[in-house]
Amino acid sequence: MGTLALRGRKNWQTISGGKALDQEKLFEEAFAQEFKNSDEFILRKNPKEFTHIYEKVKLSKEVKNAIYNPGRKWHHGIKIDFAIENKKTKKTIYIEVKRQDGWVEGKPPSAGRGNAHERSSKFFAPGLIKLLRNYGRLGDEILPFWVVFAGDIARDPKRVREMTFWYDGFPDNFFMWRYPDPKPLIDHFNTKLKPLLM
Repeated sequence: MGTLALRGRKNWQTISGGKALDQEKLFEEAFAQEFKNSDEFILRKNPKEFTHIYEKVKLSKEVKNAIYNPGRKWHHGIKIDFAIENKKTKKTIYIEVKRQDGWVEGKPPSAGRGNAHERSSKFFAPGLIKLLRNYGRLGDEILPFWVVFAGDIARDPKRVREMTFWYDGFPDNFFMWRYPDPKPLIDHFNTKLKPLLM
């Protein structure tokens, strides 16, 4: 596609990014309401503990000689949407809210394109899961993260099957938020995840 054609095309990142922020806001409001009288649980938006994790990765001299070394400091880490922490036990679960379009009634299968769900798979990486377990204090048998999928992806027959397969053995660690009603979301947290933080 040429430059002129690209300029005239809608910027899907801007559109989907705005929708994702709206979904994160709904999530934040739901848990702010849930925890408003709690002296035990807090919702932290964009926890900062992982914003520099990659900067600290030690590389061998051989590898450092083979890559670009800019000779200045830069920030390199991950941004997580939320953390829910038990202030008493200090146990924490880290949360990503992934909003994505999907193949639903009246739309073609191509409406399910997008990779927000695939990007959430980074949490299964051995190094990252080890770090999240260390900070979350939930133990080695528990996934220390919760991914909330929202938008049409939560009703997409392909994507729902993918997530069900990917989270085999850990169905509590993902949630298909099919409608803006916060009750099912809060109920899932209270019954499936809150006990892990006690």
